[in-house]
Amino acid sequence: MGTQLRRWLRARPLAGDALLTVGLVLGEVLLTLLTPREFWPHSLPEALGWSLLCAAPVLLRRVAPWPAVLAALATLVLPLVVEVVPTTQSLTLVVLTYTMAAYRPVRPALVTAVVLWVPVAVVAAVLPSEILPEIGAAYLVANNLLVGIVSFSVGRTVHARRSTTAALRERARVAEANQRALAEQAVADERRRIARELHDVVAHHVSVMGVLATGVRRVLRRDPDAADEAVATIEETSRATLRELRRLLDVLRTEAEPAADLAPQPGLAGIETLVEQVRDAGLPVTLTVAGTPGPVEQGVALTVYRIVQEALTNALKHAGRATAQVRVGFCGDAVEVEVTDTGRGPSPDRQRVGHGLVGMRERVALYGGVLRTGARAGGGYRVYARIPVEALTDGR
Repeated sequence: MGTQLRRWLRARPLAGDALLTVGLVLGEVLLTLLTPREFWPHSLPEALGWSLLCAAPVLLRRVAPWPAVLAALATLVLPLVVEVVPTTQSLTLVVLTYTMAAYRPVRPALVTAVVLWVPVAVVAAVLPSEILPEIGAAYLVANNLLVGIVSFSVGRTVHARRSTTAALRERARVAEANQRALAEQAVADERRRIARELHDVVAHHVSVMGVLATGVRRVLRRDPDAADEAVATIEETSRATLRELRRLLDVLRTEAEPAADLAPQPGLAGIETLVEQVRDAGLPVTLTVAGTPGPVEQGVALTVYRIVQEALTNALKHAGRATAQVRVGFCGDAVEVEVTDTGRGPSPDRQRVGHGLVGMRERVALYGGVLRTGARAGGGYRVYARIPVEALTDGR
C-alpha cells in the first residue's frame, strides 16, 4: 500500500505538494491549540488564514519553483506589517530551500538559499526590537542562518545520493547490456564454429557421392552388382547429408526468424508475375529481358528475384509519382539485373543502410557477384547487380 501511494504521489507532484501544504497548516493549527490561549497573538481563524498564506508557496515548489520562491519572499514582510510570525513561514522557507537543493543544480540552489535566508536574517535583526524585545537579534540571526544552512546541506546530500544512484543504475544497465551482447556474441561464435564443422561434414558427403556416382557410370554395364552397391551407398550418404543440412540450418536459424515456408521458392519465372503485382499496386513498371536465358542455379535465380522484389518495394514506398524499369540480362558467364526508377531520388531514410540492402549484398556476395546502389545521374534510384553463373550440364 505504501509503495503504491509513493508511486501515485511521484506521478502527481502537485497532489503531493498539496498534501504537504495541508500538513504544514494542520501542524500549526495543532501547535496553536496546544498553546495556552493567553499566548495566542490572534484568534484561531486569523492565525489559520496567515498560516495558509505562508504555506501556499509550497504548493508550487516543483511545478513552478521560482514563483514559489518569490511568493515566499513576499511573506517575509508579515512580521513587520501585522506583527505575526506564523510557524509555517519558517517551514515553507525550509521546504523551498531543500527542494531547490535536492532537485536543481548547485548554482540555482545556492542562489535560492541566499535569496531566501539573507532577507530572513535582516528581518530577524529588526524583529526583536519591534515584536520580541526579550530575544536578542544575534540569536535570531544565527538561528535562522543555521536553519538555512542545514536545509541546503540536507538537500544537496539528497541530490548527491540521487545522482549516485542514477549513475549506478545506468552503469548496471550498461553492464547488463554488455553482458547480454557478450553472451549473444558467444552464442553466435559457437554457432559459426558448429556450422563450419557441419559444412565440412556435408562437403565430405557430397564429394563421396560425386566420386561414387562417377564410379557407377563407369562400372554400370560391366559390373551391375558393384554399381548397385555404390548406388546404395549414395542413397545412404544422401540421407545423411540431408540430416546434416537440417542440423546446419537449425544452427544458423535465429529465434526471431519465422517458421519455414513450405511453398516453392520463386525464381526467374516469377519476376514477370512480381512486376505485374507492383504495376497493380500503382507503380508503372516495364520489364526487359536481354540475351538468351539458360539454365541457372536455383540459388542464383532466387537471388535475382529477391533483388528485383526489394528494389521495386523500395521504389513503391519512396519514389512517389514515378515509373520503374527492370532489366534482366544473360551474358554467358553472368546474370545482370538492374532496377531503376524516376522518382525523387534517395531520401535520408533511403540513404541509410537498411536490412533490405544488407540482405541484397549478402545474397550477391554469396555467389561472388557485385552490387551497386545509389542515386541516378538523371534523378531517381538505381540498383544493379552482376552475378557470375556456372554452366549447368546434364552430368555427362
